[in-house]
Amino acid sequence: MIKPEFFVTELLSAGVDFFAGVPDSLLKSMCAYITERVDADRHVITANEGGAVALATGYHLATGGIGCVYMQNSGLGNVVNPLASLTDREVYHIPMLLIVGWRGRPGVHDEPQHVKQGKVTTGLLNVMGVNYEVLSHDETVAARQIAHAVREIKERGDVFALVVEKDTFEPYALTVPTPTSDWELSREEAIAHVARGAEPDAVMVSTTGMISRELFEYRARKGEGHERDFLTVGSMGHASQIALGVAMQQSGRRVYCMDGDGAAIMHMGSMAIVGSRKPRNLVHIVFNNGAHDSVGGQPTVGFDIDLVQIATACGYRKAIRIESLAELEALPSKLKGTEGPIFVEIRVRKGNRKDLGRPTTTPIENKEALMNFLKKGAPEA
Repeated sequence: MIKPEFFVTELLSAGVDFFAGVPDSLLKSMCAYITERVDADRHVITANEGGAVALATGYHLATGGIGCVYMQNSGLGNVVNPLASLTDREVYHIPMLLIVGWRGRPGVHDEPQHVKQGKVTTGLLNVMGVNYEVLSHDETVAARQIAHAVREIKERGDVFALVVEKDTFEPYALTVPTPTSDWELSREEAIAHVARGAEPDAVMVSTTGMISRELFEYRARKGEGHERDFLTVGSMGHASQIALGVAMQQSGRRVYCMDGDGAAIMHMGSMAIVGSRKPRNLVHIVFNNGAHDSVGGQPTVGFDIDLVQIATACGYRKAIRIESLAELEALPSKLKGTEGPIFVEIRVRKGNRKDLGRPTTTPIENKEALMNFLKKGAPEA
């Protein structure tokens, strides 16, 4: 395995000294080391991966230097456009190093949302004309690969990728404390209260990661079925638009979107669409812990911005913030009879149970159960 300190030091020594990206579970040790050891003006955790490519482009334009963009391979979907229409040699020809975590690599067990992306990762890089190497677990070999990658970038002026498998990096955890430990509510507790207080015929659309897992386990503990929930196990940042699509077609049914701060920020423009469409039956809840919790706990800007004011400016009819159990317990009464779209920010502590399970149903089973539930219809709006 590679020490994160060794890897980052090799990059810095080679002249790669600007970092931007979205944290990934396979890269969390590297991301944690960069977060703590690289100056803030040389490192930005971006809203999405395409933004990281644009940021590294701006860095190159201003300095002539090589930026490093890190991401999970699911983020390749967000960088296809800037790679093809911005950095490509037939457009602006911007040199750049990509570090890509290879979730769902063929032959390695992974969650359903990573299987397809894992199969097409290297093929997608090939189609985009991005040369790559799979990073070795041996530091001596890895050092040669880094040197080769940087040499190729400098000589050709192109984008080059280092693809990172599971267990490539030695563990390295963030040591800087975060303010999220001060919040009264845990995310799992907050999710349970929201689900318990929802209308019997309401639908929940939960975002990828811990939120969907905790909602699933809540239903299991209560002995309830999962047919009212759409567990978005991939497509980070798109849960609110899935919920909007359901809400527009089932106007007599209350639809809840259970979102995370990182996911909501990743595609924040979706809030403007919700606000402009004004679905009266949609409640958009963001569980804000100020962190990319499931991939290492690196910070988001969730506590640096005012999500409630943003929602109000986007056209939500009502927007509130919850920070205590008493406020959370009063939420159902506040929602009753209130027209949407409604935005609720619930500030919660970072972290989750170590024994938190994963959904035992497949995505197809989840989809079919929900669709059968929705076929029953709901009262007219």
